[in-house]
This record gives sequence, C-alpha cells and structure tokens, in this order.
Amino acid sequence: MTVTEVEARPRRPREHEVELPVGYLDADGRLHRTARLRKMTGHEEALLGDRKLRSNGGRLVTELLSGCLRGLGKLERVDRRIIGELTSADRNFLLLELRKLTFGTELEASYTCPSCKETTMSVEDLESFPVRVSDDPVPPEITVQLEDGFEDRGKDAWYDLLRFRLPVGTDEERVAPVARENPAKGTNALLARCLVAVSGDGEEMPAARREALGTKILSDLTMGDRARIERAFREEMPGLDLTREIDCQTCGRPMKTSLDLTGFFTPS
Repeated sequence: MTVTEVEARPRRPREHEVELPVGYLDADGRLHRTARLRKMTGHEEALLGDRKLRSNGGRLVTELLSGCLRGLGKLERVDRRIIGELTSADRNFLLLELRKLTFGTELEASYTCPSCKETTMSVEDLESFPVRVSDDPVPPEITVQLEDGFEDRGKDAWYDLLRFRLPVGTDEERVAPVARENPAKGTNALLARCLVAVSGDGEEMPAARREALGTKILSDLTMGDRARIERAFREEMPGLDLTREIDCQTCGRPMKTSLDLTGFFTPS
C-alpha cells in the first residue's frame, strides 16, 4: 500500500454530537444542549479500574465525562464543575452515548428474576431505549401531591405538597457513601438535597426549617407517599427509560426490570 493510498483511507470519526434531554443552564440563563463526545481511550480504562473511584459511582461518572466531553453548546470550556452540575438524566444519557460511540450499540446484559433468583441473559440494542426530552427552556421540576402528608410536630403544621429539582452529579457524589451502606437512606439523602419546597394549606415551609429537618421529612413519610414520589420521578423525569419487560429463561415468569449496567463499558 502506497503512502497516497494510506492518506486516502477515510478516518473513522472519534467524536460525535448528541442533544441532551435536559441541557445545562449557565449563569447567564443560556441553555446548552449540544454535547460533543470523544471515544474512550486507555485513560478512561484506567479510571474504570480505580478502586477509589469505583466506590463512588457519581465521582466515577464525573471523571469519565471530564475526559470524554469535549464540548457543550457554546461554552468554551467544560470543566469538572460544569459536569458536576449536569442533571443525572443528562449524565446517564451521555454514558449510554459514550458506550455506543466506543463499543457499538449491542450490549450483553443480565437480569435477575425476582421469583426464582436465576439470571437471564439478553443482548440489548442500546438504540432501542427511549429518551424523554424536556421541552422547557429551563430544567424542569417535579411536584408530588402526597396523600398522608408530613406532620411537622415541632411547629404544629401539616404539609402535603413537595417540589423537587432534578438531581445533578454533585448530588450523586455526595450521597454515594450513604447509599453504599444503606440504599434507603441514600435515597432519603438524595431527595432531601433536591427538595426545594414543602407546602400545605396554602402555606410554604420556611427554607431554614426545611433545611433543618433535612432527611426527616422523607423518612417520616408513609410508604404510600414514598411510592408516589418514586412514581412521579419515574414518569416525569426526562432522560433514558432503562426499564425492560422480559420473560425469565428459567421459570418463564414475566418480569419488569431495569438494564443491568454490570460490564457496561466492556465490549460485547
């Protein structure tokens, strides 16, 4: 093969542009939604093998995106601070796109049957997962109407409406140690960080009181109200829908589950 022939060979693109489900709102009120990703290299492979990073999933995602996110809208520089301020919806979407860009769209996934506890293997097409895109010019919030409500006995007040902002990367990093020890407490910690308003009977709980109560607001809710919060986030939060409905290969029972991300960045 001659030098001319080598030079004439088309180069495979290492970068790819995608539109984020939510986008990044900068200090000037501009929403940036076009992200430019590059393929993962040996640098990211080393990050995936770092035990300290693997113990904190939020921080690992931030580090991966810090190297692979080459542009965001009209921002001249995308640093770790900005990546930490991206919503979890956008970060998860970028992870999926990064995996597709680097290794392709097929992924061998495993699912554990809740009935017989056996594992079912499936080859997933990553292009098939739907993405819910926000049409709002600013990141949306999620409002949840409670049935049983929260009773603030110290102030003799009762509240039945909660409003949450979307979780971001910094939230993921902060609650990771708690979630690793106790998933339920980790959920409370995450929701408490995202809780922006608590109200009832036309009155809103003062911000100082809300922050002082912290996770108590979430832990004191009935399981029914907690299920309402989970359902609201599942149905209203922008981003990837990773749920799957499949039949167990062992017992044949149908199961509704989520994509198992074990080995997510291992080539099929």
